[in-house]
Parts: sequence; structure tokens; C-alpha cells
Amino acid sequence: MNSRAETVLEGLDVLYPEAHCELHYRSIYELAVAVVLSAQTTDASVNRATPALFAAYPDIHALAEAEVSEIEPYLHSLGLYRNKARAVHGLAVMCVTEFGGEIPSGRSELMRLPGVGRKVANVILAEGYGIPAMPVDTHVERVSKRLGLAKPDDTVNEVEEKLKRKFPRERWIKAHHQLIFFGRYLCRARGPLCDQCPFGTLCRYPDKQIKE
Repeated sequence: MNSRAETVLEGLDVLYPEAHCELHYRSIYELAVAVVLSAQTTDASVNRATPALFAAYPDIHALAEAEVSEIEPYLHSLGLYRNKARAVHGLAVMCVTEFGGEIPSGRSELMRLPGVGRKVANVILAEGYGIPAMPVDTHVERVSKRLGLAKPDDTVNEVEEKLKRKFPRERWIKAHHQLIFFGRYLCRARGPLCDQCPFGTLCRYPDKQIKE
């Protein structure tokens, strides 16, 4: 681990020692659905929508047996709710028909599910199964580039690979949550709270070309 990565991890441990997933869920089924629904919306919005959804469809079999049109009203408060209703219904149907009613624990199998790309698959692996993974959402991507852990023009996949190389494997899950908290509450996309940031010597905001 290089000195920059070590400094970032030490600072994140001070800032957010208890960082965690802010989606509300009680099972791997609920987690998978909630993560799919969280695309292009906030965790808080998903948390307001899912209690009624999960009360109506308490397990993956119930969701699979529903009609998409029956699911849509529960997601109406979310953006792209029709697409999301189709995605979570398709996910449930595939899990029931191909995976015995279980959410798979392999990345390739997860990424076959409707609504599940690499980031969503990584969240399910890390949060649901405790398998080391480094999901990169908009917060993680932004702060990784600002802190000089990745270049400004790196793709999401390149950011993921660089973080995995620079951070110890046993820290991936915790660091993922801490980077999200840092990006969500301090190093915000608009109006970052630079006067409260401990990483002034590392910062590349506004984003500058980084040489590695």
C-alpha cells in the first residue's frame, strides 16, 4: 500500500469509523432489490419506498409471481419507476427459475440478472455475502479522483482496479463505505466542505490532471 492510500485510509478511519450501507434491508433478497432500485436515486428515497413493497412481496417468490403493473405503484416515487419495476420483477423471476429462489453469490451469475451491473453485483457480494469487493458509485469515483487515487479520465472499472491494487483486500468493503460517506457528506459534488477536510495535501479539487 503506497503512502497516499495509507494516508487516505487512516483519515477515513478517523472521519467515519462506523461507515455502513445506508439502504435498509433484512435479507439478501431485500438488499438485492434495494440496490437495483437505488440506481439514479438516493438511498433515502429507496428506504421510503421499500417498506410497503416488501410488506406486499415479502420474499422473492412473491415478487416473481406478481405482475409488473402491480409492482409499479410501490415504486412510483422513484425515478424511472417503470423500468425499475421490470428490473426487480425480472430479477426475481430469474432467481426463482434458474437459481432455486436464491440470490446468487457469484459475480458472473449476478450480472446476468436484470438491473444488475458490475457495481450492483459488487454491492451484493460485499454487503450481502461479505466477499471482498470494491463497488464504485458516483461518490467513490469522484473522491478517488480528487484524492489522487485515480486519474480524472479513468473509467469506473479503472477506478475499481486501482483502488483494489492500492488498498488491502481486507479493507475493501469498509473503505468502500467510508469513501461513500466522505463523498456524500464532506467531499460533495457541489460545494465540498474543503475547510473540514483532512486531505488538503492530497486534494486535486478542482480536478486536475494527475500523473502516476
